[in-house]
Amino acid sequence: MKIISLHTSQATLIKKAAKQNREAQKELFEQFSPKMLGVCRQYVKDLHHAEELMLSGFLKVFTHIHTFKNEGSFEGWVRRIMVNTCITYLKKKKPIQLTDEEYIFSDAAIENMENTSVEDIQKLIDKLPEGYKIVFNLYAIEGYKHSEIAKKLNISESTSKSQLFKARKWLQTNYIKMNEVSDGR
Repeated sequence: MKIISLHTSQATLIKKAAKQNREAQKELFEQFSPKMLGVCRQYVKDLHHAEELMLSGFLKVFTHIHTFKNEGSFEGWVRRIMVNTCITYLKKKKPIQLTDEEYIFSDAAIENMENTSVEDIQKLIDKLPEGYKIVFNLYAIEGYKHSEIAKKLNISESTSKSQLFKARKWLQTNYIKMNEVSDGR
């Protein structure tokens, strides 16, 4: 006996979800929520707040799903909504503080990079000053261009580039410090 799934394609799910079909919405939520929680977690350190933002993002997804035009991937469209939801939350919480601090970059070789866990890298990213973190995430993780970041955050392109440069220096410096501590130096 051949088992045929109820919703055979993503396009079918999207059409049904646009017609307020709760089963289709549930299936899309279950398919994308783990990844989208990860996206929200990149911007918000607290897991409970990240979950709330993800749920808020999915509410927007299902409210506006009829506007999805099948141009590009649905996952990319959902991801953009999640990022925008997080940035809106961060802007409302408090104005984004862009930092002018300089961090000294050491030329010490980073030998243990492949042994570093994803959790350790996420902990480092979580410790970034907020302005650095948002620009770093938008550029390095989401793939936005500096012109897009500037428009989204109401800053200049040069400020975006500067914040990214400083974020990278901060991460490099603190990665080296983290390894020195773990090596007992």
